[in-house]
Amino acid sequence: MLIISNKAVQEVLVGRESEVITAVRQAYLRHAAGDSALPHSVFLRFPDDDRNRIIGLPAYLGGREAVAGMKWIASFPGNVRQGLQRASAVIVLNSMRTGQPVALIEGSTISAWRTAAGAALAAAVLPAAQPATGVSLLGCGFINTEVLRFLRTVHPGIRKAALFDPDRDRAAAFARRWAGELDVTVADTAEAALAAHPLISVATTATSPHLDLAACRPGSLVLHLSLRDVPVDAVLAADNIVDDADHVCCAGTSLHLAEQRTGNRGFIRAALGDLLRDGAQHPRDPHRVTLFSPFGLGVLDLAVADLVLRDARRRGLGVELPDFLPPEQTG
Repeated sequence: MLIISNKAVQEVLVGRESEVITAVRQAYLRHAAGDSALPHSVFLRFPDDDRNRIIGLPAYLGGREAVAGMKWIASFPGNVRQGLQRASAVIVLNSMRTGQPVALIEGSTISAWRTAAGAALAAAVLPAAQPATGVSLLGCGFINTEVLRFLRTVHPGIRKAALFDPDRDRAAAFARRWAGELDVTVADTAEAALAAHPLISVATTATSPHLDLAACRPGSLVLHLSLRDVPVDAVLAADNIVDDADHVCCAGTSLHLAEQRTGNRGFIRAALGDLLRDGAQHPRDPHRVTLFSPFGLGVLDLAVADLVLRDARRRGLGVELPDFLPPEQTG
Protein backbone atom coordinates (compact mmCIF):
# COMPACT_ATOMS: atom_id res chain seq x y z
CA MET A 1 0.00 0.00 0.00
CA LEU A 2 1.38 3.38 -1.03
CA ILE A 3 0.26 6.37 1.06
CA ILE A 4 0.42 9.63 -0.91
CA SER A 5 0.06 12.86 1.06
CA ASN A 6 -1.30 16.19 -0.13
CA LYS A 7 2.25 17.53 -0.37
CA ALA A 8 3.19 14.74 -2.75
CA VAL A 9 -0.01 15.21 -4.77
CA GLN A 10 0.80 18.90 -5.15
CA GLU A 11 4.35 18.07 -6.17
CA VAL A 12 3.09 15.75 -8.90
CA LEU A 13 0.37 18.03 -10.26
CA VAL A 14 1.81 21.53 -10.11
CA GLY A 15 2.06 23.04 -13.57
CA ARG A 16 0.29 20.12 -15.26
CA GLU A 17 -3.15 21.63 -15.84
CA SER A 18 -3.15 20.65 -19.52
CA GLU A 19 -2.35 17.01 -18.68
CA VAL A 20 -5.13 16.92 -16.10
CA ILE A 21 -7.60 18.33 -18.62
CA THR A 22 -6.52 15.62 -21.06
CA ALA A 23 -6.98 12.90 -18.42
CA VAL A 24 -10.44 14.21 -17.53
CA ARG A 25 -11.37 14.45 -21.20
CA GLN A 26 -10.39 10.82 -21.78
CA ALA A 27 -12.41 9.76 -18.74
CA TYR A 28 -15.49 11.55 -20.09
CA LEU A 29 -15.00 9.87 -23.47
CA ARG A 30 -14.66 6.40 -21.95
CA HIS A 31 -17.72 6.96 -19.82
CA ALA A 32 -19.71 8.16 -22.84
CA ALA A 33 -18.61 5.03 -24.73
CA GLY A 34 -19.82 2.78 -21.90
CA ASP A 35 -16.33 1.77 -20.81
CA SER A 36 -16.95 2.51 -17.13
CA ALA A 37 -18.96 1.41 -14.14
CA LEU A 38 -20.43 4.17 -12.02
CA PRO A 39 -22.81 3.26 -9.19
CA HIS A 40 -24.74 6.08 -7.61
CA SER A 41 -22.88 7.98 -4.93
CA VAL A 42 -23.64 7.24 -1.29
CA PHE A 43 -24.58 10.24 0.83
CA LEU A 44 -23.93 9.95 4.56
CA ARG A 45 -25.95 12.57 6.38
CA PHE A 46 -26.41 13.18 10.09
CA PRO A 47 -29.48 13.66 12.32
CA ASP A 48 -30.52 17.30 12.79
CA ASP A 49 -27.76 18.45 10.43
CA ASP A 50 -28.66 19.54 6.90
CA ARG A 51 -25.29 21.13 6.00
CA ASN A 52 -22.61 18.55 6.69
CA ARG A 53 -22.25 15.34 4.71
CA ILE A 54 -19.78 12.70 3.57
CA ILE A 55 -20.10 11.20 0.10
CA GLY A 56 -18.70 7.95 -1.27
CA LEU A 57 -18.09 7.81 -5.04
CA PRO A 58 -17.15 4.29 -6.21
CA ALA A 59 -16.12 3.88 -9.84
CA TYR A 60 -14.39 1.80 -12.49
CA LEU A 61 -12.72 3.33 -15.54
CA GLY A 62 -11.75 1.06 -18.41
CA GLY A 63 -9.03 1.38 -20.99
CA ARG A 64 -5.70 -0.25 -21.68
CA GLU A 65 -4.81 0.04 -17.98
CA ALA A 66 -8.15 0.03 -16.18
CA VAL A 67 -8.53 1.43 -12.69
CA ALA A 68 -11.06 0.99 -9.89
CA GLY A 69 -11.52 2.70 -6.55
CA MET A 70 -13.51 5.18 -4.51
CA LYS A 71 -13.38 8.77 -3.33
CA TRP A 72 -14.63 9.43 0.21
CA ILE A 73 -15.19 13.19 0.51
CA ALA A 74 -16.54 15.18 3.44
CA SER A 75 -18.16 18.60 3.06
CA PHE A 76 -18.33 20.57 6.32
CA PRO A 77 -18.94 24.24 5.38
CA GLY A 78 -18.33 25.42 8.94
CA ASN A 79 -14.66 24.50 8.53
CA VAL A 80 -14.10 27.75 6.65
CA ARG A 81 -14.68 29.82 9.79
CA GLN A 82 -11.93 27.80 11.49
CA GLY A 83 -9.42 28.40 8.72
CA LEU A 84 -9.88 24.90 7.31
CA GLN A 85 -10.94 23.82 3.84
CA ARG A 86 -14.64 23.04 3.49
CA ALA A 87 -13.93 19.65 1.88
CA SER A 88 -11.51 16.87 2.77
CA ALA A 89 -11.09 13.60 0.92
CA VAL A 90 -9.22 10.36 0.49
CA ILE A 91 -9.11 8.20 -2.63
CA VAL A 92 -8.53 4.44 -2.54
CA LEU A 93 -7.27 2.71 -5.69
CA ASN A 94 -7.59 -1.07 -6.05
CA SER A 95 -5.66 -3.61 -8.07
CA MET A 96 -7.64 -4.86 -11.07
CA ARG A 97 -5.79 -8.19 -10.73
CA THR A 98 -6.42 -8.99 -7.04
CA GLY A 99 -8.88 -6.32 -5.88
CA GLN A 100 -6.52 -5.39 -3.08
CA PRO A 101 -6.07 -1.71 -2.23
CA VAL A 102 -2.78 -0.47 -3.67
CA ALA A 103 -2.86 3.24 -2.84
CA LEU A 104 -4.44 5.66 -0.37
CA ILE A 105 -4.21 9.20 -1.73
CA GLU A 106 -5.15 12.51 -0.10
CA GLY A 107 -7.94 13.62 -2.41
CA SER A 108 -8.90 17.25 -1.81
CA THR A 109 -6.56 18.65 -4.47
CA ILE A 110 -7.43 15.87 -6.93
CA SER A 111 -11.14 16.52 -6.39
CA ALA A 112 -10.76 20.27 -6.93
CA TRP A 113 -8.54 19.84 -9.99
CA ARG A 114 -10.87 17.39 -11.70
CA THR A 115 -13.81 19.72 -10.97
CA ALA A 116 -11.91 22.64 -12.46
CA ALA A 117 -10.72 20.59 -15.44
CA GLY A 118 -14.29 19.53 -16.21
CA ALA A 119 -15.46 23.13 -16.02
CA ALA A 120 -12.65 24.22 -18.34
CA LEU A 121 -13.57 21.47 -20.82
CA ALA A 122 -17.17 22.66 -20.87
CA ALA A 123 -16.02 26.26 -21.41
CA ALA A 124 -13.84 25.12 -24.33
CA VAL A 125 -16.48 22.92 -25.98
CA LEU A 126 -19.30 25.47 -25.49
CA PRO A 127 -17.72 28.71 -26.71
CA ALA A 128 -19.32 32.12 -27.19
CA ALA A 129 -19.18 33.96 -30.50
CA GLN A 130 -16.26 36.02 -29.16
CA PRO A 131 -13.24 34.71 -27.20
CA ALA A 132 -13.60 34.94 -23.45
CA THR A 133 -11.85 37.94 -21.91
CA GLY A 134 -13.42 37.84 -18.45
CA VAL A 135 -15.08 35.54 -15.94
CA SER A 136 -17.48 36.00 -13.05
CA LEU A 137 -16.96 33.88 -9.95
CA LEU A 138 -19.71 33.39 -7.40
CA GLY A 139 -18.13 31.83 -4.33
CA CYS A 140 -14.57 32.76 -3.46
CA GLY A 141 -13.29 29.49 -2.06
CA PHE A 142 -10.84 26.76 -3.02
CA ILE A 143 -12.90 25.40 -5.94
CA ASN A 144 -13.24 28.69 -7.81
CA THR A 145 -9.55 29.38 -7.23
CA GLU A 146 -8.76 26.24 -9.21
CA VAL A 147 -11.53 26.90 -11.75
CA LEU A 148 -10.03 30.30 -12.52
CA ARG A 149 -6.60 28.78 -13.17
CA PHE A 150 -8.03 26.07 -15.42
CA LEU A 151 -10.27 28.48 -17.32
CA ARG A 152 -7.20 30.57 -18.10
CA THR A 153 -5.57 27.43 -19.50
CA VAL A 154 -8.29 26.98 -22.14
CA HIS A 155 -9.10 30.70 -22.49
CA PRO A 156 -5.72 32.47 -22.17
CA GLY A 157 -7.35 35.78 -23.18
CA ILE A 158 -9.10 36.10 -19.80
CA ARG A 159 -7.87 39.33 -18.27
CA LYS A 160 -10.76 40.31 -15.97
CA ALA A 161 -12.62 38.70 -13.08
CA ALA A 162 -15.73 39.82 -11.22
CA LEU A 163 -16.21 38.29 -7.77
CA PHE A 164 -19.08 37.86 -5.39
CA ASP A 165 -19.21 36.14 -2.02
CA PRO A 166 -21.56 36.86 0.89
CA ASP A 167 -18.41 36.94 3.01
CA ARG A 168 -16.86 40.22 1.90
CA ASP A 169 -13.56 39.41 3.57
CA ARG A 170 -13.22 36.22 1.55
CA ALA A 171 -13.99 38.09 -1.66
CA ALA A 172 -11.42 40.75 -0.79
CA ALA A 173 -8.77 38.13 -0.02
CA PHE A 174 -9.51 36.37 -3.31
CA ALA A 175 -9.19 39.69 -5.15
CA ARG A 176 -5.83 40.44 -3.52
CA ARG A 177 -4.55 36.99 -4.51
CA TRP A 178 -5.21 37.65 -8.20
CA ALA A 179 -4.66 41.41 -8.38
CA GLY A 180 -1.19 41.07 -9.90
CA GLU A 181 -2.45 38.95 -12.81
CA LEU A 182 -6.00 40.13 -13.52
CA ASP A 183 -8.21 43.18 -13.40
CA VAL A 184 -10.34 42.06 -10.44
CA THR A 185 -13.51 43.71 -9.20
CA VAL A 186 -15.69 42.72 -6.23
CA ALA A 187 -19.40 43.01 -7.02
CA ASP A 188 -21.85 44.26 -4.41
CA THR A 189 -24.48 41.70 -5.39
CA ALA A 190 -24.71 38.29 -7.02
CA GLU A 191 -26.77 39.87 -9.81
CA ALA A 192 -24.00 42.37 -10.58
CA ALA A 193 -21.48 39.52 -10.84
CA LEU A 194 -23.79 37.52 -13.11
CA ALA A 195 -24.13 40.50 -15.44
CA ALA A 196 -20.42 41.34 -15.56
CA HIS A 197 -19.22 38.59 -17.93
CA PRO A 198 -20.81 35.92 -20.13
CA LEU A 199 -18.64 33.20 -18.56
CA ILE A 200 -19.67 32.43 -14.97
CA SER A 201 -18.61 29.86 -12.39
CA VAL A 202 -20.85 29.18 -9.40
CA ALA A 203 -19.20 27.26 -6.54
CA THR A 204 -21.01 27.92 -3.29
CA THR A 205 -22.16 25.95 -0.25
CA ALA A 206 -25.85 26.55 -1.04
CA THR A 207 -28.27 23.77 -0.09
CA SER A 208 -31.32 25.24 -1.86
CA PRO A 209 -31.98 27.44 -4.92
CA HIS A 210 -31.29 31.14 -4.45
CA LEU A 211 -29.74 32.45 -7.67
CA ASP A 212 -32.06 33.74 -10.39
CA LEU A 213 -30.18 33.89 -13.70
CA ALA A 214 -32.22 36.80 -15.10
CA ALA A 215 -29.23 39.13 -14.72
CA CYS A 216 -27.05 37.00 -17.03
CA ARG A 217 -26.31 38.30 -20.49
CA PRO A 218 -27.96 36.35 -23.33
CA GLY A 219 -25.53 33.68 -24.48
CA SER A 220 -23.85 33.32 -21.07
CA LEU A 221 -22.38 30.02 -19.92
CA VAL A 222 -22.99 29.27 -16.25
CA LEU A 223 -20.76 26.56 -14.79
CA HIS A 224 -23.15 25.42 -12.07
CA LEU A 225 -20.62 23.46 -10.02
CA SER A 226 -22.41 23.55 -6.67
CA LEU A 227 -25.59 22.22 -8.30
CA ARG A 228 -28.20 23.58 -5.87
CA ASP A 229 -28.13 27.32 -6.57
CA VAL A 230 -30.47 27.76 -9.56
CA PRO A 231 -34.28 27.82 -9.22
CA VAL A 232 -36.33 25.40 -11.30
CA ASP A 233 -37.78 28.09 -13.59
CA ALA A 234 -34.26 29.23 -14.51
CA VAL A 235 -33.18 25.63 -15.15
CA LEU A 236 -36.14 25.07 -17.47
CA ALA A 237 -35.41 28.30 -19.34
CA ALA A 238 -31.76 27.35 -19.93
CA ASP A 239 -29.96 25.14 -22.45
CA ASN A 240 -28.88 22.36 -20.09
CA ILE A 241 -25.67 20.34 -20.42
CA VAL A 242 -24.75 17.76 -17.76
CA ASP A 243 -22.02 15.21 -17.15
CA ASP A 244 -24.46 12.33 -16.54
CA ALA A 245 -28.23 12.79 -16.30
CA ASP A 246 -28.77 9.79 -14.00
CA HIS A 247 -26.28 11.11 -11.49
CA VAL A 248 -27.11 14.81 -11.59
CA CYS A 249 -30.87 14.27 -11.26
CA CYS A 250 -30.67 13.15 -7.63
CA ALA A 251 -29.97 14.35 -4.09
CA GLY A 252 -32.00 17.53 -4.38
CA THR A 253 -29.94 19.24 -7.07
CA SER A 254 -31.57 22.00 -9.10
CA LEU A 255 -31.95 19.59 -12.02
CA HIS A 256 -33.47 16.96 -9.74
CA LEU A 257 -36.06 19.52 -8.63
CA ALA A 258 -36.74 20.36 -12.28
CA GLU A 259 -37.22 16.67 -13.08
CA GLN A 260 -39.62 16.32 -10.16
CA ARG A 261 -41.69 19.25 -11.40
CA THR A 262 -41.83 18.22 -15.06
CA GLY A 263 -41.85 14.45 -14.62
CA ASN A 264 -39.13 14.02 -17.24
CA ARG A 265 -35.63 15.04 -18.29
CA GLY A 266 -36.53 16.58 -21.61
CA PHE A 267 -35.03 19.90 -20.51
CA ILE A 268 -31.51 18.32 -20.67
CA ARG A 269 -29.98 18.67 -24.15
CA ALA A 270 -26.81 16.61 -23.87
CA ALA A 271 -24.03 15.16 -21.74
CA LEU A 272 -20.57 16.67 -22.01
CA GLY A 273 -19.01 13.32 -22.96
CA ASP A 274 -21.33 13.01 -25.94
CA LEU A 275 -20.38 16.50 -27.10
CA LEU A 276 -16.69 15.64 -26.74
CA ARG A 277 -17.01 12.48 -28.83
CA ASP A 278 -17.46 14.29 -32.14
CA GLY A 279 -14.37 16.43 -31.53
CA ALA A 280 -16.18 19.66 -32.47
CA GLN A 281 -17.08 22.81 -30.63
CA HIS A 282 -20.75 23.41 -29.93
CA PRO A 283 -21.35 27.18 -29.91
CA ARG A 284 -23.85 28.12 -27.28
CA ASP A 285 -27.25 29.58 -27.96
CA PRO A 286 -26.76 33.37 -28.23
CA HIS A 287 -30.26 34.04 -26.92
CA ARG A 288 -30.35 31.82 -23.82
CA VAL A 289 -28.20 30.93 -20.84
CA THR A 290 -26.32 27.66 -21.21
CA LEU A 291 -26.22 25.86 -17.86
CA PHE A 292 -23.53 23.23 -17.29
CA SER A 293 -24.37 21.13 -14.22
CA PRO A 294 -21.77 18.43 -13.48
CA PHE A 295 -22.50 16.06 -10.63
CA GLY A 296 -18.82 15.21 -10.45
CA LEU A 297 -18.26 11.66 -11.65
CA GLY A 298 -16.05 9.26 -9.72
CA VAL A 299 -14.34 8.20 -12.95
CA LEU A 300 -12.81 11.68 -13.16
CA ASP A 301 -11.28 11.32 -9.70
CA LEU A 302 -9.88 7.92 -10.71
CA ALA A 303 -8.34 9.34 -13.88
CA VAL A 304 -6.48 12.08 -12.00
CA ALA A 305 -5.62 9.82 -9.05
CA ASP A 306 -4.14 7.25 -11.42
CA LEU A 307 -2.00 9.97 -13.02
CA VAL A 308 -0.78 10.95 -9.54
CA LEU A 309 -0.08 7.34 -8.52
CA ARG A 310 1.95 6.53 -11.62
CA ASP A 311 4.08 9.64 -11.33
CA ALA A 312 4.51 9.26 -7.57
CA ARG A 313 5.82 5.73 -8.06
CA ARG A 314 8.18 6.86 -10.80
CA ARG A 315 9.56 9.65 -8.62
CA GLY A 316 9.69 7.69 -5.38
CA LEU A 317 7.08 9.84 -3.62
CA GLY A 318 4.79 8.59 -0.88
CA VAL A 319 5.23 6.13 1.95
CA GLU A 320 5.09 2.43 1.21
CA LEU A 321 3.50 0.23 3.89
CA PRO A 322 4.48 -3.34 2.99
CA ASP A 323 2.68 -4.83 6.00
CA PHE A 324 -0.63 -3.00 5.51
CA LEU A 325 -2.37 -6.11 4.15
CA PRO A 326 -2.45 -9.57 5.77
CA PRO A 327 0.51 -11.77 4.88
CA GLU A 328 0.18 -14.11 1.91
CA GLN A 329 -1.22 -17.51 2.75
CA THR A 330 1.05 -20.48 2.33
CA GLY A 331 0.11 -24.09 1.89
